[in-house]
Amino acid sequence: MHLSMHNWMRAEPLEKTLARLREFGYESLEISGEPELYDTAEVRELLNRYGIRCWGSVTLMMDGRSLIAQDEAERASSIQYVKDCITMVKELDGHEISIVPGTVGKVDPDSTPENEWRWAVESMQEIYDHGQAAGVLLAIEPINRFETYFINRGAQALALAEATGPDCGVCLDAFHMNMEDRDLLGSIRQAGSRLVDFHVADSNRMAAGMGALDWAAIVETLREAGYDGALTVEFVASIDRTPANRHPNAVETEPTDITPEQKKFIEDHGSNLLSDEFYTMLTRRSAEELLPLIG
Repeated sequence: MHLSMHNWMRAEPLEKTLARLREFGYESLEISGEPELYDTAEVRELLNRYGIRCWGSVTLMMDGRSLIAQDEAERASSIQYVKDCITMVKELDGHEISIVPGTVGKVDPDSTPENEWRWAVESMQEIYDHGQAAGVLLAIEPINRFETYFINRGAQALALAEATGPDCGVCLDAFHMNMEDRDLLGSIRQAGSRLVDFHVADSNRMAAGMGALDWAAIVETLREAGYDGALTVEFVASIDRTPANRHPNAVETEPTDITPEQKKFIEDHGSNLLSDEFYTMLTRRSAEELLPLIG
């Protein structure tokens, strides 16, 4: 196993992100699913310069993106979006893409369970063919019921992966599992060889070690299950607006290089634009907790 990290949680130049990752012992990046923002030749040069590899990408399922939308045109554009992310990963010599099938923040169904399951399978199978051709593995990620009504638990993600294709995998996220899965460690074991990616945030969605999860047990179970991929850090810090705030400098006061859609996506996750100081601390804390466990 090795330590990786997302970069969608803070808008900043990629070079700054990579310098921070190198400083704290990270080996790879799971790049934000925004292929329109990246020149892959430039990204490859930066990755090589900082000695960081691309592990993969993650879909950002903002409004208007859903593989299970009732509107056929929205499904088609969402399928193309995921394909574009896969192409980006291929051009960066990446390994996988984590896919949330529905719009993040949408908790009301569009149609019947039968229709939505059919749309999910059809969408994923088309994406799967593109991934196979590109040499990029798909990893279906379950997220909690307050962020989506579709695919909340590991067993559900496995069912969709099995319906998609023999090499389709799953991505498990410790934060979401702690909310939705009856047995977090058991769900890791159940995923087995289909586990392609593992996202890391503690029980409170802070850095690993700042919540209640037993990371030694999690890492040991991953090892026993034969997982040898990335532990991909994805903290999404809440902002304390009370006198009890232990991190008064958490919020970025002069944000730059962020679109309204990116800002809304972060805020919809219950976070805000984090300051460099606070974000760096969370990145460091994650590494301090996890690196000794993975050796």
